[in-house]
Amino acid sequence: MTTLSPALAEMIKVPTDKDVTGAMDALEAAVTGAGAKVFARVDHAAGAASVDMELNDAQLLIFGNPKLGTPLMQVDPVAGAFLPLKVLAYKDAEGQVWLTYQDPADMVAGLNVPADTPVLAKMQGALAKLTGKAAQ
Repeated sequence: MTTLSPALAEMIKVPTDKDVTGAMDALEAAVTGAGAKVFARVDHAAGAASVDMELNDAQLLIFGNPKLGTPLMQVDPVAGAFLPLKVLAYKDAEGQVWLTYQDPADMVAGLNVPADTPVLAKMQGALAKLTGKAAQ
């Protein structure tokens, strides 16, 4: 089985004028408003600060909806290693804040999931809609 390494997989990047916390707050509100469940919010910069290291603002939201994830795992249970979905909000070296996530089709590349599996398009649409709303 061949899979793309995360570094080679396509990452979707959505720019925002919000700061990282504002973007992540907006994303969390959009996710819960859409009926999905937030499982965790990780503050990478705070983690770095806890060991006396510096890192630009970066937060990761981990969320999902069994109505989308379950059908994907029914096609190939190994897809569960890539779920729930994740979106990273971070500030780059130039000060631009981005919402970024891996394209679900790339996420499961190499698994026994056909590229035309309907739930992949639903996940792609949901991620685009949620990050677009959060970025505004």
